[in-house]
Amino acid sequence: MNISYNWLKDYLQFDLSPQETAAALTSIGLETGGVEEIQTVKGGLEGLVIGEVLTCTHHPNSDHLHLTTVSTGNGEEPLKIVCGAPNVAAGQKVVVAPVGTKLYFGDDEVTIKRSKIRGEESFGMICAEDEIGIGTSHEGIIVLPGNAVVGTLVKDYYNVKSDFVLEVDITPNRIDAASHYGVARDLAAYLKQAGKPFSLTKPSVDDFKTDKPEGGIDVVVENTTACPRYSGLTVRGVTVKESPDWLKNRLSVIGLRPINNIVDVTNFILHETGHPMHAFDIDYIEGNRVVVRTLPEKSRFVTLDEQERELSADDLMICNANEGMCMAGVFGGLKSGVTEKTKDVFLESAYFNPTWVRKTARRHGLNTDSSFRFERGADPDNTVYVLKRAAMLIREIAGGEIEGEIRDVYPVEIKKRETILPFQKVNSLIGKEIPKETIKSILQSLEIETEQESENELTLRIPTYRVDVTRDVDVIEDILRVYGYNNVEFSDSLKANLSYQTPTDRKHKLQTLISEQLTASGFDEIMNNSLTRKSYYENNETFPEKNGVKLLNPLSNDLGVMRQTLLYGGLESIAYNRNRKHYDLHFYEFGNCYFFDADRKSEGKILSGYSEETCLGLWICGDSNLKNWAAPQTGTSVFQLKAHIENIFNRLGFTQNQLIFEPVQSEIYSVGMNIRTFKQQIGSFGIVSDNILKKFDIDTDVFFAEMNWDVLLKETSKSEVRFSEISKFPPVSRDLALLVDKNITFAAIERTAKNSERKLLKELSLFDVYEGKNLPEGKKSYAVNFVLQDKEKTLNDKQIDAVMQKIRQNLENELGAQLR
Repeated sequence: MNISYNWLKDYLQFDLSPQETAAALTSIGLETGGVEEIQTVKGGLEGLVIGEVLTCTHHPNSDHLHLTTVSTGNGEEPLKIVCGAPNVAAGQKVVVAPVGTKLYFGDDEVTIKRSKIRGEESFGMICAEDEIGIGTSHEGIIVLPGNAVVGTLVKDYYNVKSDFVLEVDITPNRIDAASHYGVARDLAAYLKQAGKPFSLTKPSVDDFKTDKPEGGIDVVVENTTACPRYSGLTVRGVTVKESPDWLKNRLSVIGLRPINNIVDVTNFILHETGHPMHAFDIDYIEGNRVVVRTLPEKSRFVTLDEQERELSADDLMICNANEGMCMAGVFGGLKSGVTEKTKDVFLESAYFNPTWVRKTARRHGLNTDSSFRFERGADPDNTVYVLKRAAMLIREIAGGEIEGEIRDVYPVEIKKRETILPFQKVNSLIGKEIPKETIKSILQSLEIETEQESENELTLRIPTYRVDVTRDVDVIEDILRVYGYNNVEFSDSLKANLSYQTPTDRKHKLQTLISEQLTASGFDEIMNNSLTRKSYYENNETFPEKNGVKLLNPLSNDLGVMRQTLLYGGLESIAYNRNRKHYDLHFYEFGNCYFFDADRKSEGKILSGYSEETCLGLWICGDSNLKNWAAPQTGTSVFQLKAHIENIFNRLGFTQNQLIFEPVQSEIYSVGMNIRTFKQQIGSFGIVSDNILKKFDIDTDVFFAEMNWDVLLKETSKSEVRFSEISKFPPVSRDLALLVDKNITFAAIERTAKNSERKLLKELSLFDVYEGKNLPEGKKSYAVNFVLQDKEKTLNDKQIDAVMQKIRQNLENELGAQLR
């Protein structure tokens, strides 16, 4: 927010320089990012001087140019200047730019140089309004009154002044300081406590009076929840024209473009008091009545930017007897604005419910100076003062008469909040004992009233403009910022309770455990946006669009829904990295996914139908190791991903007997498998389908796994990690080459073997698969290693042969396996 230093001094007389003011505001919580010196006219009219045209003759080589001699006073020789203006004549007092003067045309800077025009030398330039930035006319040169003194600097003639703009960063809770008077009021509190001279003056409206007691536009408020207070005033017979220089300069300095005197007054009031206003052309107030209400769902309304918008039944509107004129507190309608033809205006000053304003602004993607303030909380006690102030300014610069009394609809008064402030709590939180008189002085300077006082506490009444102060700790924060953080000394002693381990819940501990394991295995953690594209879920059977959580007011089409899977965010990260020559990628992400199911009942405070789940996603692609002399370069595979998955389950205490891997048909995988226990689905993994990879311009295989972390933790709680001593008796290894049908998986062989021998069979692994020459049609060969061990004794050949015979028999009976 831009604050003009000179404008600030209209309300607060003080001796701080602009830089000192910036430092003071920062110290009390209104951080000032920069101080910039500017002029009301760009360049400050430096170098320009008032001259007198001594002679003016036609240029011998041009039909429209003139040769002039111009005196600039101070005993200097008259300048020869070639001028093309049709209105130049001898005897005129004009604005002259001698050689070396800099002029500004928009963002372009032009330096006047000695030149030759159609064979005649020119040593300067006689200027028009737009060429020096004091107007827009280019019809001819500026002709000054005859009493203008030759040789006078033009900046002195036009009284051009420098100003300083302070860039104040307002935090969302300090909307009371979003105006020049608000900043002045806060700075006055600082100056009082710092013992510096100051004088704070609020513009008076004591001279306000109506010119005609009868008449005026009536006001009806149908929705007092959305509009607790609405004040209005009628001014007739105004003359809409350009604003006076003082008003244009005030607005221009802070970056606002002057429009006309009526609109400029409302903008001036906004930045003076922080309270938004709106001026309606009475010609468009049909029925001579303003009605504050909502319109039916999907009503059409054209705003000032000529955009037709579809209204919600929850959009508060300012209407006439027949139609809407303005979106309350947000944006005006096409016919509500003041133009050069306007003769009568209705001034609005209201207090709108912040929640209603915010929802309307977000619903329609609008962010205006008005909505910015209303949705953070305006001052309900300020509406009438603002009306009087605006009416008096309009009558001063636009004429007109105030008709009728102020219409002020305020059915339920908003009371000032009360809070109790214990002195002991002040000193405890600040860490220093501040004298009671100092506390009371600071509260008084902040306009916080003391209702009652006792030895131990104060009962306070908070001004209605301080929407951020609701508790005693908020008051203490105000006391500290005005008292000064730097005035609280450090103690010589340090009291602390140090611990190397912070208390965390089980979910966080296990998440950290697995994160460390994956990172140690070469994975990088990624964090993607929970908001994602709607297009990912269109015609998606695995994650149907109907189950998505849609945003009512998305920031963009790319961020229109909440994600149902981590897959697409990870693929975006992979595409981003591969486009930058990073091909070998191992990613993991812990993130929430969001779902809507109309048949799902609410649980506690969760909205009916909505659910949220924490998931763990893994992605690998490219090569698993770099090319080097010790090992050949190898690509990643889905089996490598499965190994990482099994390592996660092992770390969480699962045994192989608890997990079931089974094939799954899914449009997101070209080949995939489900992961589950006997009772619960945990997740899935596989090779991402080519159709999906094409959407991300990824031209390599990507292997992806996603597990429901919440379900995984529940299942983990049932698993106990047990430890046993290493057996003193040696294991025995045996290999079998099995001929099986092509549709037989190793998982089936593993399951059959383990069911055959639960005690002595400790491990089995597949170390070779063969298909092709010398094998019958439709067959393949598995080479499987079996490890047998007894913890209590050494196995002999007879026991080993018996176990292997049993396993072979069951494999033959159940799977049709044969020994090669």
